[in-house]
Amino acid sequence: MNFGNYTRGLLVGLLAATVSTSPAMAAVTPSQGSLGATSQGVVGISATVPQRVQLTGLTDFTFSSLDPANASSTPENVCVWSNTTTKGYTITAQGSGTSSAFTLTNGSTTLAYGVQWSGSSGATSGTPLGVNTPSSFTSTATSPTCSSAPTTTASLIVGFTAAQLQAAVGSATAYTGTLTLTVAPQ
Repeated sequence: MNFGNYTRGLLVGLLAATVSTSPAMAAVTPSQGSLGATSQGVVGISATVPQRVQLTGLTDFTFSSLDPANASSTPENVCVWSNTTTKGYTITAQGSGTSSAFTLTNGSTTLAYGVQWSGSSGATSGTPLGVNTPSSFTSTATSPTCSSAPTTTASLIVGFTAAQLQAAVGSATAYTGTLTLTVAPQ
């Protein structure tokens, strides 16, 4: 019996058992093969996958002829994917107003609006988002762009209260602005 091959085989078996039961692999000193009919060597393999998220499916919001007597809001279904263990993510919103406020402007006056987020697709209301304040949710997405079911995982709701509309100055010029949404893994 060749004890060198037996010892090497035992070492490989122990190494395989250690790697398969341990989430983090210690550094392995490579084992070189010896000259013979067959030759076997052992190397360690290590890989890391960083936490990532992706937000897709956003479209612009257009509100026409808003009546100051009535609140108005519009939801849109979007996709958020997260590869964390819990599929968790945070979302943070910033408007284009002063100090990142949720306001639109027509060049001379502003119009405030509100932003809500739901961790479910098809929602018409959700958690109100504050400026630069992260809110936590969980995704059900199975692919980064929801290219396979589910095709959307969350709802973004933008709207105006009657009080916000009544405080606005009527204008033939549209109020415009941007909303920046930042998603981070959690």
